[in-house]
Amino acid sequence: MSPLKITTRQSATGPVVEVVGDLDHDSSPTLRTYLPTVALRPGALLVLDLAGMPFCDSSGISALIAARNHAEAAGAGIALAAVPANTLRILRIVGLDQVFALHPDSASATRAAS
Repeated sequence: MSPLKITTRQSATGPVVEVVGDLDHDSSPTLRTYLPTVALRPGALLVLDLAGMPFCDSSGISALIAARNHAEAAGAGIALAAVPANTLRILRIVGLDQVFALHPDSASATRAAS
């Protein structure tokens, strides 16, 4: 089990939230609590960089949906970057690959939005 660490940096298009560690039943409340502290302006793009997330269960998927809801409530967009293959498979199975913009890394996500 890999403990969750969340950091945020700013890009020209909006915040990039880096999620490092397992996003599961025990840790997903941490992300859900953290998200409302991320300031978003209308038209901004919230990027969740998942390159350091080795595991994501259904609670983690629910937290990603909560991130989308937070962005939409602020009038912002959302993109997932560097989604690990196992999580990408789940997103595709449940159709969330049609809901989230997916990018190979956070740099390409922010470039696509500018």
